[in-house]
This record gives sequence, structure tokens and C-alpha cells, in this order.
Amino acid sequence: MSALLRIEIMQRETIKPSSPTPLHLRSLKLSLLDQFMPVGHIPLLLFYPRNRNDTDHLAKATERSLLLKTSLSEALTHFYPFAGRLKDNSSIECDDHGAEYIEARIHCILSDILKKPDTEVLKQLLPAAISEPATARDSQLIVQASFFDCGGLAIGVNLSHKVADASTLASFIKCWAATARRSSTEVVISPVFMGACIFPQMDLPISMLPVDLIQGEAVMKRFVFEAPKITALKAKAISASVPDPTRVESVTALIWKCAMSASRSNFGVPRKAVLSLGVNIRKRLVPTLPDNYGGNYVGSISARMEDHDDLELQGIVSRIRKDLLEFGENYAKITQGDDTSLAICKTVEEFGKMAMSKDIDYYNCTSWCRFELYDADFGWGKPAWLSNVLTVELKNVMCLIDTRDGDGIEACISLSPEDMALFESNKELLEFAAANPSVSV
Repeated sequence: MSALLRIEIMQRETIKPSSPTPLHLRSLKLSLLDQFMPVGHIPLLLFYPRNRNDTDHLAKATERSLLLKTSLSEALTHFYPFAGRLKDNSSIECDDHGAEYIEARIHCILSDILKKPDTEVLKQLLPAAISEPATARDSQLIVQASFFDCGGLAIGVNLSHKVADASTLASFIKCWAATARRSSTEVVISPVFMGACIFPQMDLPISMLPVDLIQGEAVMKRFVFEAPKITALKAKAISASVPDPTRVESVTALIWKCAMSASRSNFGVPRKAVLSLGVNIRKRLVPTLPDNYGGNYVGSISARMEDHDDLELQGIVSRIRKDLLEFGENYAKITQGDDTSLAICKTVEEFGKMAMSKDIDYYNCTSWCRFELYDADFGWGKPAWLSNVLTVELKNVMCLIDTRDGDGIEACISLSPEDMALFESNKELLEFAAANPSVSV
């Protein structure tokens, strides 16, 4: 479909927490990990088809929008930093300023959007794309409810990376949805924001954040690995060192292999490569942390391939597994030492040097798998599709998310135009992945 949607903004509103934030919680110190995060928003789109019993789409849209706003206000009492404002790179002033809410009418039908989804179209359904620049910069949370002519709905969420990682975003969506459903069987577990107690902040000049290092001209494409294909891929990835490769390890290894192959072909010579793979560290700390710890608790492994290494799937999976195991052991030691913050700063500095090197291809991978985002039922059923489409032009980035059945994986991949041209035609990739298939509702 056309890359330009007909969007009619019906209202813009600031949603404040339903109860004021207590005075002792009015200022939240950022942790060191929060400080290193870029000033940008994590994107998420949730698509809901119309209920076949609904005939008055306009009345139903008004009803659902009111429910979304009311439940959002209640959810913000638990996730109070999301209604605050960032102060420098040191704290969130939790002053109940509120989250920005946009209600929009999209003059097309949902199935048109889901027919081989176009990334440029999807971006228009995210609120940061149409918010005022100052709002997008200052608001920690921006929501857009987009109602289609057919009665379908897209909920677009942009959440500041300064206050949340993907796990925290998933916890917030679950809380918001449960609040909207008025569920009497689910207990909403309030998040705990105390990252600065675990990773004390530092007054350091941070010259360049990770997101700045991978900006550049890029083409983004979507690939879907269905469950049977992943089973076959895992069988191919089995080796003596990794007899039980996971879904994420297998898919990540194949994508990285095909991306490195494209780069080597375009340069005409073998290249060194590094894969930065994000890791949820809540269960890797000593002692471990509950899932309701809000903020940024993400570390990264750095799997490396030398220019003389063969690009062989089993070997790449083995390298990723080895680095994951070593990461768990090393991170536990780092956080038990006296210079935790300095050790983390050193690690970030090393990643920065690798990302800036002209002699190394630097790739970044994030996995949102197993976050159960498809359970986000606000009262009109679970989403038909999710997308975490990137809104900033970044190269050499791959973002993984579950398919609706929970067993497959969707990959949103961003590469240079030259590398993408070779990547998307790679026969081994297409043996296991479908290039941007339509979404059924």
C-alpha cells in the first residue's frame, strides 16, 4: 500500500497517574546502566482486529479510547517514572507530569496494513512520529491509539530507554492490559525502581553512546522463521560443543552468518566481525533479581569472528554459546567486586572502540522472545500481530520477537543497502525464513 497514511488526529491528551506519587518517590536517580542508554524511545506496535459483533465502529472506538486512558492513568501509579521528566543524565523528576496520549483515525482497513507490512507505514502508527518534537523529547511515555475504518485498532507505544528496557516495557504492557480488563484473578505486582542502588551512577563524560555508533544509511527488512523451520535450523546447528542450541541462538547465528557473508562479498576481502548480543542480567546477578525490577538491566556479550574464520553455522552457534556462558560467570564476579561501575564503564568503552573501528563489522542483536507480549488483552482479545519496528536509521541491527504462536521468531533486520541486497537473496537464509509474509487476522 501507499507509504503515506491518511491520519486524522482526533485528540491529544496528557494522562496523569490516578493517584499522586508519594513525596519520597518524587526523584528517581538513574543507574549507571540507565545513564549509558541513549535518549530515545523503545517502540512497540500491537494490532487488534475488529470484533465481528461490532457494527458501530465509531462508538466502539470512543469506548475503547476512554478505557485505554482510564487504565493507563491507573497503571502509571505503579510505573510512576513513566509520567516524569528526565533531568540531565542523572535523574527522573517523578512530578506526575503525565504520559502523552494521542487518538487517531486511520482511513484504511487494518488488513491493508498487515499485507506484507511496510516499515515506512508502520512507523506512522508510532506516536513519536507525529508528536511535537518537544513532547517526543521530554515525555518518558507516548501512546497512540489508531482506529481503522474497519474497526481494527493499533496501539503504538514509545517508552524512553532511560527508564526502561524491553523487559520493563513488557511488564508495563501486562499491567496496563490487566488494569483495563479489571481482572480479579491477576495480581498486579508493582515494579521496583532501585537500579542506582545496584549500579551507582557516575559523573563521567560520556562522549558517544552505543546508538550513535551504528547510525548510518540502512535498509530495514522483516523475516519470519516459523516453528517447523526453526526445528530444522536447530538440527543443522547441533554440534558436539552445543548439542541443544536454542531458537534464539540458532536464528541469531544464521542471520549473523548471512550478514557477514554479504559484507565480505561487498568488500571483496574477509572481515573481522563482532556481535553484541543483549542479555537480561536480572537472573545473572548474585543474588538474582525478580522480573519486576524496573529500569535497565541489560548487559551484552561480544562474540567475535576473525577474518580467517570460516562462516560455518555450527561454529558460530558454539561461539555465541561460549560467550553467553562466560558472560554469566564474569558478570557475577564484576558485580560482586568493589569497582562495579568502573568495570562496566570499561566494558562500554571497549564496545565503543569496536563499533567505531573501520576494520571491524559491528552487529547489534536484541531479543524480545519469551516476554509474552501476545498476552496483552485489554478486553477485546489478544493482538493479532506485534511489531518493534525501528524508528531510527541504524545499520547492522537485528531485533527478534516471538511469532503469535510463541514458537517461531520474527526478525527485523537493518543493514547497509549494499549488504541487504545480498543478504535478502541468500539461499541458506531463505531456506529457513520467509521474507515479509502477510499477517493473517
